[in-house]
Amino acid sequence: MTATLDYIHFILAPQMLNGLALGVSVILVALGLTIIFGLLDVINMSHGEFYAIGAFGALALSWLGVNYWLLIALVPLLMIPVAVLVERHLIRRVYDSADRHTSTLLLTFGLALILEDLLKILFGPNTHRPENPLPGATDLFGIFIPTYRLFLIGIGIAVVLAVAFVTYRTRLGAMVRAASFDANMAGSLGVRVGVVYSGAFAFGVALAGLAGVLLAPIYSVFPTMGHDFILMAFTVVIVGGMGSIWGAVIAGVALTQVQAISSLVISPVWADPIVFAVMVLVLMVRPQGLFGRLGHA
Repeated sequence: MTATLDYIHFILAPQMLNGLALGVSVILVALGLTIIFGLLDVINMSHGEFYAIGAFGALALSWLGVNYWLLIALVPLLMIPVAVLVERHLIRRVYDSADRHTSTLLLTFGLALILEDLLKILFGPNTHRPENPLPGATDLFGIFIPTYRLFLIGIGIAVVLAVAFVTYRTRLGAMVRAASFDANMAGSLGVRVGVVYSGAFAFGVALAGLAGVLLAPIYSVFPTMGHDFILMAFTVVIVGGMGSIWGAVIAGVALTQVQAISSLVISPVWADPIVFAVMVLVLMVRPQGLFGRLGHA
């Protein structure tokens, strides 16, 4: 009995806390992705690169002496005009194409390649490690966990609650959900659908930029960093339900816990295949994912 309790306290619990920190990281990336798909019906393959731009933007501004805590608010705000330009001058041109999913997928994939090469040109191929703003560890009921990871968990929960509140409890959120459910009907009721589309895309990209700022001190900054999270983020969005905010949250926590716990008993190289196997099993039972789309949730 004592051995079991020691195993839970010293091995299982720390691993689950690390899995929760990873889950929050993935959810921060997946939230913007699921909002963009849920409203615009756009498969944004460049989302990982916007995450990387957020991290590099924070890095560049920190070199200029901008305080890290200011960057958390500043970088997402700077991402908004960039996202609006991309949506209005690129994404919007393929909204009415015969196969919208294929067109937006190819367009955003090409944009991702361009953005990645721009980052390599501007910052070089090397890895940069920003300074940890909260060094050290915190004793949490006898479990020592890096202080910054605790902060990441806390701010991640706050962001999720804020996004859910705006989406489901405000007039703005009602307009967004109405435009997602039936754009023509929403337009006939006075909703400026084009503005809502631009705003939703910008908001999703700003969330990706925020994730880049928050995760840079943990995972470092390099031009291809978007690849590390975008595959897992897409898995979370698919399992949770394309466009469901709560689906992304639940799937993000569940899948990263599966990954964290399974790595205790098998080689870590099998953690990702197990996660994808869970995704396949979920889709076999519920092809639409665990929850519905944004306009229906």
